[in-house]
Amino acid sequence: MPLTKLQFKPGINRETTSYSNEGGWFDMDKVRFRFGFPEKIGGWIKDSDNSFLGTARALHPWVSLNLDEYLGVGTAFKYYINQGGAFYDITPIRDTTAAGDITFSATDGSDEITVTDANHDAVVNDFVTFSGATSLGGNITADILNQEYQIYSITDSNNYVIRAREVATVADITVDGEYSPTFVTANASDTGNGGSSVVGTYQINVGLNTTVLGNGWGAGTWGRNSWGSAATIAVTTDTLRIWSHDNFGEDLLINVRDGNIYYWDASAVSPLTVRGVALSTLAGANKAPTIAKQVIVSDQNRHIIVFGCDSESNPGVQDPLLIRFSDQESLTDWESTATNTAGELRLGSGSEIVTAIETRQQVLVFTDDSLYSMQFLGPPFTFGINHISENTTIRGPLAAIAVEDNVFWMGKREFYVYGGTVQRIPCSVRDYVFSDFNDNQAEKVTAGVNTLFGEVWWFYPSANSDENDRYVVYNYQQQLWYYGTLSRSAWLDQGIRESPVASGPNNYLYRHENGFDNGETDPASGITAYVESSQVDIGEGDRFAFIRRLIPDVTFRDSTASTPSLTMTLKTRNFPGGNYLQETDSAISKTATVPVEQFTQDAHIRLRGRSFAFRIESENTGVSWRLGSPRVDIRPDGRR
Repeated sequence: MPLTKLQFKPGINRETTSYSNEGGWFDMDKVRFRFGFPEKIGGWIKDSDNSFLGTARALHPWVSLNLDEYLGVGTAFKYYINQGGAFYDITPIRDTTAAGDITFSATDGSDEITVTDANHDAVVNDFVTFSGATSLGGNITADILNQEYQIYSITDSNNYVIRAREVATVADITVDGEYSPTFVTANASDTGNGGSSVVGTYQINVGLNTTVLGNGWGAGTWGRNSWGSAATIAVTTDTLRIWSHDNFGEDLLINVRDGNIYYWDASAVSPLTVRGVALSTLAGANKAPTIAKQVIVSDQNRHIIVFGCDSESNPGVQDPLLIRFSDQESLTDWESTATNTAGELRLGSGSEIVTAIETRQQVLVFTDDSLYSMQFLGPPFTFGINHISENTTIRGPLAAIAVEDNVFWMGKREFYVYGGTVQRIPCSVRDYVFSDFNDNQAEKVTAGVNTLFGEVWWFYPSANSDENDRYVVYNYQQQLWYYGTLSRSAWLDQGIRESPVASGPNNYLYRHENGFDNGETDPASGITAYVESSQVDIGEGDRFAFIRRLIPDVTFRDSTASTPSLTMTLKTRNFPGGNYLQETDSAISKTATVPVEQFTQDAHIRLRGRSFAFRIESENTGVSWRLGSPRVDIRPDGRR
């Protein structure tokens, strides 16, 4: 009998039943398609042994004029600049007290220190650095007090609690993404109050790692009163902490969503020891915005653009549909006059701006129900706005990504692309994704691009997870879909970095497409990667047949294992609605699992059934594989 070649349509289809998807793939994890054939995805390694505090949802790379390579990392707790694998804290300061406004109180036998500061405006997990304190008289020395602390609890508007710890930098006691100090217990001699010269320097309030139901970008107060009435929105901690950032030359602009805009000067003396400062406090600042949802710098015309901000005439009051832009090439001049190009525009549809994405020719601005195009016109109008589409949804501020002049994004139940017009992308895994999706954490959806393979990735939280634990991929070159499981909160394509970088478990950065293993463990562990076909009829599915032989067709190119291997499995069932058969008898089995190594030529098996599915899987370290077209020997049984 001639051999039957196993050839399957590329991509995954979960929009139909397995039986009706005959000749296609039906399930997978950590596998991609290249040239129509499945292969295991690349592995990942830690970027360094250093981790950071708070989940990161923003990564931004650039190179200074001194050729220093920087990576901005915005987390729920801090904003860091990563250089050489180390994380430097440049989180802005919100307040510095006068000397003597702070006192301490210790309790014998406890590491908890009560800090008294009238109207401290702190929240749990905020960071404060003390200076000028003297010893409390016993174990709590001046050196112990005069360092940075994370606030343990809030007592009231005048008091909060820290836990005394041994002297160390916060970077040194950040272990696997957690604040992990060695605490110091006060004794009976610790009766002092720290003296009259204590100064407290408070970093901006921390945000949340996880969205609180009832808050977030889609649950604010805008639009709940009369039409067009704006709401005064203070920096709060009941929404997910999301940063936006962009370069102004070699310098950095950062914005915490619904908070202030800050500036970091790369040319300062020892810049990595300098914190960001509010844009409105710079010398010569003229009507600079003080609250916004996002900041970008226009690459073509060098305007700073802020979205969902306070207006020139009503500072401090946020209008979620307002767009403002500075004078060209200016950090500080935001007052619109006849002699400059500063100005503002207000969108007319939707209740708030969700995100803005810059392409080569324009800036796409998403509201919660519309899409606009913002284009540079030049004087006297500077920028113009065109309404592109209504009833267009987007999952959250991080759910869109630009690929050249196209923008891809995840909507509430659809995937979209804009390349001149808005189009829904036909998706063969749509129901699979959105039927197992945590809508309460939708603003965590993160889009990323892997240009090496022509892929757009969306990381999203499944129904039973509060954090991104799955991904779905659209291969825009082959127009294919595939999916899998992977915990990532931010993604950055290769460019300045030689490989993609992502934020993962325990708040480490990982370099992807490096090796073939899971570098989240020490030592690295194997990645479980598999792809499984829909069932294939034997004949018309009305007769039994024997499968007697399997001839693999797989390459282990570039594998580092001394003996790379995987398994190929054939499993049968008799009816479309039935389970795949597991039981065996003395002669004929229902499932055949074949170990395949580099030089495996064939395997003799004995299977009987009306239909079968094919699966290829690996889980060992150092293994890379790509499937070709295996062949099987199928012989009719003759029985129905």
